[in-house]
Amino acid sequence: MNSSGLVRTSEQIRKGLAESGKFAILDIAPVNDAAHAANLQACGGCDVDLAQKLGADLAITGVVQKVSNLILSLNIYLRDAQTGRLVTSMSADFRGNTDESWQRTASYLLRNRLLAPNYGLPQ
Repeated sequence: MNSSGLVRTSEQIRKGLAESGKFAILDIAPVNDAAHAANLQACGGCDVDLAQKLGADLAITGVVQKVSNLILSLNIYLRDAQTGRLVTSMSADFRGNTDESWQRTASYLLRNRLLAPNYGLPQ
């Protein structure tokens, strides 16, 4: 999947969270350049710093691990934007590097983890 596919997956998750009414999605434009310049999975908490600059309660960061064109994994981490503490994490493995497989994986994580009652997220 190319970077436009990653953008589509990010937008799908943002849209699903917003439509749930459980989350208010903030405009990331003020920190977009800094976020894209950083390695958010290994920057020592810069994702939390960026979320704080936006006034967010949570920092949500996604990581894709690509073993091959056939085997991929989508990982999502939620951190408390004030403390940096990990609130929860989730992962889903999927097969096939297609738009459909990415969409289904994001949909699964939205339904069964991010928006699932009693999954440990602030409701």
